[in-house]
Amino acid sequence: MASTNVITITESNFDSEIIHSTVPVLVDFWAPWCGPCRMLGPVIDEIADAKVGQAKVAKINVDDCQALAARYRISSIPALLFFKNGEPVETLVGAASKTTLTAKLDALL
Repeated sequence: MASTNVITITESNFDSEIIHSTVPVLVDFWAPWCGPCRMLGPVIDEIADAKVGQAKVAKINVDDCQALAARYRISSIPALLFFKNGEPVETLVGAASKTTLTAKLDALL
């Protein structure tokens, strides 16, 4: 079951949830038809649940938000962007381990 702590990002809430966030944000660019994205989903949910109050975890469906995917030059998914102070500070492409993702997010706290 998907975590209620994962924020679904759209064109309309992107700035308020990510650019203006006072805490670091892990953004998962994904699509429902992407096998590796679906495999990564439970890991994203676990991180979201573990980091409540410390960081945000968000998902952007690249099919629904093509302009955002283009803005950040997403050409392969899953693509994981780490934002701090509204700026992307690191990008990982492909499925990554919970340990790797958590360590990168912790480094921004």
